[in-house]
Amino acid sequence: MTRGGAPEALALALSPLLQPLRLLSRAGLARVAVLREIEPLVQRVVEQARPYAGDRAPGLDRLEETARGFDSASESRRKVAIAALVKELSGLLEVPEEIAALGRTNASTPTPTSNSTSTPPSNSSPNKTATPKSTPPPNPTASSNRRPAAHSRRAAIAAAAQKAGLTPDPLLTPVEHLRGVGPALGEKLRSKGLGTVQDLLLNLPRRYEDRRKRRTVAEAPLGERSVIAGTVAWIDEVRARRGRRLEVRLRDDEGGYLMLLWFHYRPSLAQRLRTGARIVVSGEVRAGWRGGGKTMSHPDVEPLQEGSGDALPLGAASDDSFGCVVPVYTDVEGIPARTYRRIARHAVDEYAGHLADLLPRGVLERRELWRLADAVREAHFPDKSADVAASAERPAGEPHRRMAFEELFMVQLGLALRRRGVKVEPGIAFRATDEAIERIVTSFPWPLTKAQRRATLAIAHDMRKPEPMNRLLQGDVGSGKTAVALAAALLAVEDGYQAALMAPTEILAEQHARSLRKLLRGRREVHVELVTGSLGARERAHAERLVRGGAAHIVVGTHALAEEDTAFHKLGLAIIDEQHRFGVLTRARLMKKGARPDVLVMTATPIPRTLALTLYGDLDVSVLDELPPGRTPIATRVYRDEQRDRAYDLVRRELKAGRQAYVVLPLVEESEKLVDLKAATKERDRLAVEVFPDVPIGLVHGRQSAQERNEAMDRFLRGEDRILVATTVIEVGVDVPNATVMLVEHAQRFGLSQLHQLRGRVGRGAAKSHCLLLTGTSGAEWGPLARERLKVMEETTDGFRIAEVDLELRGPGEFLGTRQSGMPDFAVAELTRDQEILQEAREEAFALVQSDPDLKKPENAALGDAFRNRWRGRLSLARVG
Repeated sequence: MTRGGAPEALALALSPLLQPLRLLSRAGLARVAVLREIEPLVQRVVEQARPYAGDRAPGLDRLEETARGFDSASESRRKVAIAALVKELSGLLEVPEEIAALGRTNASTPTPTSNSTSTPPSNSSPNKTATPKSTPPPNPTASSNRRPAAHSRRAAIAAAAQKAGLTPDPLLTPVEHLRGVGPALGEKLRSKGLGTVQDLLLNLPRRYEDRRKRRTVAEAPLGERSVIAGTVAWIDEVRARRGRRLEVRLRDDEGGYLMLLWFHYRPSLAQRLRTGARIVVSGEVRAGWRGGGKTMSHPDVEPLQEGSGDALPLGAASDDSFGCVVPVYTDVEGIPARTYRRIARHAVDEYAGHLADLLPRGVLERRELWRLADAVREAHFPDKSADVAASAERPAGEPHRRMAFEELFMVQLGLALRRRGVKVEPGIAFRATDEAIERIVTSFPWPLTKAQRRATLAIAHDMRKPEPMNRLLQGDVGSGKTAVALAAALLAVEDGYQAALMAPTEILAEQHARSLRKLLRGRREVHVELVTGSLGARERAHAERLVRGGAAHIVVGTHALAEEDTAFHKLGLAIIDEQHRFGVLTRARLMKKGARPDVLVMTATPIPRTLALTLYGDLDVSVLDELPPGRTPIATRVYRDEQRDRAYDLVRRELKAGRQAYVVLPLVEESEKLVDLKAATKERDRLAVEVFPDVPIGLVHGRQSAQERNEAMDRFLRGEDRILVATTVIEVGVDVPNATVMLVEHAQRFGLSQLHQLRGRVGRGAAKSHCLLLTGTSGAEWGPLARERLKVMEETTDGFRIAEVDLELRGPGEFLGTRQSGMPDFAVAELTRDQEILQEAREEAFALVQSDPDLKKPENAALGDAFRNRWRGRLSLARVG
């Protein structure tokens, strides 16, 4: 708050008036003639400040009157007007002392003269409006009575001003306007995306350090941060080839010594650290050279006050570096951690109060959530939650819960609104009779499992409804999703509609087309057409004619299905396989090919419940939780590189028994395709010459044409090639029952869910199958994290259990494997540990949309505006339309 309880927003709006007054205070009042265009400046600033004035509006009126006629007034009248303007301005905001002096100087002389510069305004003056009486200072009691309503009034004023396009939100104040932040620091902050006060407030600490208790040198463990107090025993500035080094020996109260080291430092540091000075330091304790003593490099340092005993520095002078739980932020290049903490403290103290609560009051009360402003203050500088933050060493407790709840609530609100929008839109009401379902499923070569039949009935129930279907079909590797999808497609085809199946890769699309044609051998009247980007011009034109004319009943393809050239005759059902691997716009373009077609999303990647609620929260879900009979278990074993020969011996045994094997190499990034292509080709040649010289070996990779890939896959399927060397293009969709070995090179470079998908390429026949995971022998390739991840693969074949572990270890972005998946970025929420918060947020968001579908109720208006203006553009929700 500023003087008299005025909101900071008002002070910010009036701040442009301080610059000319500061200029005048430095030049001297005698040079008042240098001021130009003061009257229009005051008028413009006052107009912008009015939305924030509240009960201080009369003060703005008087301020505007003091400048009336200023630019055409004589020098003496200008001096009088300046005095009045400063007095009025001082009643509205805190003015610097040098500016306040301009008002006091003119108040000392009672009457005006042409030569005086200190004449107060007179009631008998011809220009009464230029010299109004100064108002008395605000009543402290009245001010205190007004304070309880200050936050709500401030929020209302700020919202009204922003809506009217007037003075910008104080939270959008440039960082350069903060105390202690000049152009140089501001530029460094902006390079990190921290351009406004709001950016600083929402840039939360990544962890905390408990610096409330100190240790002796003997007690401080190596490799951990400690707080140690003592006396500077000696100081030495060492000159080395690479520059200077400052060495300071600190002696604690028990006689232990700690070497403090600085390799880059300012001369002032050496001046502050005088021999005999009592200081306290904080940093990571490391072993000294050749095992001698303990050292601490570039520690935070504070002087200990005389007579303070064991007390650590605390208060404004300590920069929140000692005696408290200290926030640790992501590094900003060129800004020391201590300097950034000071900047963050200024932002929190001066602007956190402007953070308005968007969540409805009822939600805050039911879920017992803190005010957002309080949560942000505590998240930056823990006080009430200090013990929780210190024990967790990361954002935790009520501050984390409050901010994570709002993030997750906004995501769930978007999903709830989208789900409602789909439900009220007109769609296609298919017949999908029980007789048709029974006829379709009994025509398949094998009976459906209970899970497959349950999913088929749920899909048919949705397809009968007049609104568009939006359903997720989720199943583990080999659970039979293709058969369920085909049943849905045939229900659409029997009603005269087309069905489209869009897959993320050509090899998967080709596999789907083969599988569907195999299942439809007994129904020659149903035509399956393949449309991919690698088709030749003549083949592509022919395929598009069949699709456009309606002769193609089920159309399988890649993103080519969503291109402008591809037009459907009557699209009624869109099946999207592995949706998270498509961009949002690609999916949307496919939806526009028909009049609100039904949508079935399939994924062979088991998705943990928390991720499913976030990514697919607007979809109904069917889960295939059992495998068809006849699938054999797969034995998984991790081999280090030095054990490679043992893995090859197992492959030889399986080849001798007439089986086949895959050898998979990783493809980490799109830019590495050419590099990995060479690696795959080189590995095939090495295996053919050095390891399996008498075995035919094939090669499949993403740079081959569709014809080359099909020929290689067909040779492997016919058994002509006994080993297939491949990149991850075979991750999903490949079905060769005779293949019993999956050997994965550099297994530590894959996610667990990806390894599980690769493992699913074997075990499709009656023989026992094996998954062999080869990894390095040192460093990160065989570090604790790699061992922990790969151990999970050895212990379980449950895809959902593996997915939970994978999500916990790698996070949502890496788990999904693509940035275009539609997964929103969370600044606070962590799906792996905030499951309870997610469920609460989902319940509240869906209940709110149920009671107020358009967010039109007065209590939800601010939330609706914020969602539309701030969140809708940021959240690329997992849309299917």
